[in-house]
Amino acid sequence: ALVGFNGYVCHVAVLGLLYVTLALGLNVVPGFTGLLDLGYVGFYAVGAYTAGLLSLNYGVSFWLALLLAALNGAIWGVLRGAPTLRLTGDYFAIVTFGFSELVVMVAKNETWLTRGPMGLPGIAPPSAFGASFRGEIPFYYLILTLAVLLIVSMRRIANSRVGRAWFAIREDEVAAEACGIDVARYKVVAFALSAAIGASAGAFYAHWITFISPGTFQFWESVLILCMIVLGGMGSIPGSLLGAVILVSLSEVLRS
Repeated sequence: ALVGFNGYVCHVAVLGLLYVTLALGLNVVPGFTGLLDLGYVGFYAVGAYTAGLLSLNYGVSFWLALLLAALNGAIWGVLRGAPTLRLTGDYFAIVTFGFSELVVMVAKNETWLTRGPMGLPGIAPPSAFGASFRGEIPFYYLILTLAVLLIVSMRRIANSRVGRAWFAIREDEVAAEACGIDVARYKVVAFALSAAIGASAGAFYAHWITFISPGTFQFWESVLILCMIVLGGMGSIPGSLLGAVILVSLSEVLRS
């Protein structure tokens, strides 16, 4: 039974938990602040390439690469979000879509950095206590731990002053600003947090699969993650979990 779980079933479980992480990260922007984000996969790619390049070129460990990828993702989240603070609805969605496409184009064309369509092979798996991760089980427990920590953190944030400010912005941005909420600052915080979570998931993916290429980070990945949070209910943390599990499970059941 352990051998069976260490194969296909465990791989699907890891994939499902990875999408749970991505759905929770994306949920911060459309779910908490009410802004439609169609380019979340761009931050997923930023994190994956950050971790992959640090591992291959500088021998950085997974644990440090995970933190640096999250930091890099947060920076890009602010850089993308700051110029769009006054945009809402379709206009904001178009900008986010353009950002993700720009990231993919850079990954495809800047071969001196990303090797282009050839991708980045040979990314080292994580190691702990001097032993590298082998099989799917260590990755399962790692992503399960990360997902649980993220769920707990998101619940606390949602019930905090920051979370209440996000919900107020989602319901009525003008009224929130009239009540003294610094809308611009809270939006930037949401962009940074969402991007950092997506980049962290990308770093995990890079060290799990040990190979990344631009083809992995297509627009339809953003649509899939968005469908997960819509299915579970926008702004709902349990809903993001449920939506990710349902859609990943269905994709495997219907694969044949």
